[in-house]
Amino acid sequence: MKNFLYKFGHHLEKIKTETAKKRSEKLDKLEALQQSIIKDFDTKIQKLNEKRQEIHASIIEKISSSKEKQIERLNNLRKLRKSVVEEFDKQIENLTEKRDLIGEALRKKIELKKFKISALKTIFPLQLRYLISVPFIYGMIIPAVILHIFVEVFHQVCFSLYKIPKVKAKDYFIFDRKHLPYLNWIEKINCAYCSYFNCLIAYTREIGARTERYWCPIKHANKLKAEHSHYDLFFDFLEAEDYRKQLKKLREFKEK
Repeated sequence: MKNFLYKFGHHLEKIKTETAKKRSEKLDKLEALQQSIIKDFDTKIQKLNEKRQEIHASIIEKISSSKEKQIERLNNLRKLRKSVVEEFDKQIENLTEKRDLIGEALRKKIELKKFKISALKTIFPLQLRYLISVPFIYGMIIPAVILHIFVEVFHQVCFSLYKIPKVKAKDYFIFDRKHLPYLNWIEKINCAYCSYFNCLIAYTREIGARTERYWCPIKHANKLKAEHSHYDLFFDFLEAEDYRKQLKKLREFKEK
């Protein structure tokens, strides 16, 4: 009996040791992955900083060498320098935020995974209202894809003809919730579907906003509940003279 208890205790100790070892290896791999991602972001940020400084120095040099009679050109160069610096700062800030967020998620991966539930618990117990709504919810993917195709054809063809700056899809279609460790595969599919649909609406809205700015940049007499990103630049309802004089300038998309 003592021999059995000794062997059993020894076996338990071995299991604990192996479990601790596996957990340690898992944590080491997670930390290595985190360091790799952070290093990659740091490299990108460093390159952006170097590029920004290079362009900044080049523009400053041009400004310094310009003559007094070229005041207008100087102002344009200053505006260009400011816009370039702001754009690089924005990209660096976005990368830094994303790096920090991913790093935080990786550090908390084990803790967050405790809140994950099985896919079966997501489905069961079945509720009649959910079953009834499934074909209506996921059936919307068909008109959504059709809308996406037609909007993209319009976007590429007409914006090229009108010389309107094209909308960057990568700024609107974001699918990052798939990395959350506390979501099961069904929840990740649902999140991806919701992301696509809402990102498509936002993307389409921006394309429509730029189109409206080009063809009819006039504010409504009544206040809108939700204004798009270009609406503040539109002419007031009765500004007929400004509309005729400044429409061409507004179509240039050079306010930034």
